[in-house]
Amino acid sequence: MSSSPIIRFKDVHKSFGSHNILKGLTFDVEKGRTLAIMGPSGTGKSVTLRHIVGLLQPDSGLVEVEGHDMAHIPQAEIAEMRTRMGFVFQSGALINWMTVADNLALPLRENTPLSEDEIARRVSEKLDWVHIADAAHKFPSELSGGMKKRVGLARALINDPDIILYDEPNAGLDPEIATAINRVICELTNNLSVTSIVVEHRIPCVKAVADEVIFLDEGRALLRDTPKNFFSSEHPRLVRFLGDQRDIPTTT
Repeated sequence: MSSSPIIRFKDVHKSFGSHNILKGLTFDVEKGRTLAIMGPSGTGKSVTLRHIVGLLQPDSGLVEVEGHDMAHIPQAEIAEMRTRMGFVFQSGALINWMTVADNLALPLRENTPLSEDEIARRVSEKLDWVHIADAAHKFPSELSGGMKKRVGLARALINDPDIILYDEPNAGLDPEIATAINRVICELTNNLSVTSIVVEHRIPCVKAVADEVIFLDEGRALLRDTPKNFFSSEHPRLVRFLGDQRDIPTTT
């Protein structure tokens, strides 16, 4: 039996001036599942993520997260909900003058009453989870692109979130490092039972980490299926978007 969705979009519309971005977007994500979102640039992928964290509100339709209507929830509750969400940025978005440990500790120091000993324990635990335990005292300038991405993952996990949102987790990485990052994402999903949305256009990442994929086109979910069926689909719009990349194998 299916569980209730943790994230639900129902007929969501969003415009900026005369530019219509979302035009009736509908989808849901159940607890512990990973949904990948693919689609052309400008079709609303990042706008979708911003609705989930409450940075944007729909012009019409329903955005529901953990049973809360995000258009009508008080700001104080949104702030509390964000502590249960992790967001992995394309760039890592690390503070350059802070060590890795201090980057991870910052949200705990600002938003929780935890002692420094407990904060240090959590930082060490999260760095161990993403396999860079020895990076705590390094600065971002001393890290490779792959290590910065792992630090970004660790920071997204620092509050033990129920939901993790990934904005192109393979961006800027060579294939070997991207494969390692995908393994970490799968480990986190399997071990922590978090609910995840991954915005990504790199096919190996989507094949490796997603339970299901939706194709977002002109502000709507045009297709939704398992990765195996999605990438073998003969839908003309998807074939045109993917071109000759559909047969790229999964790398694990």
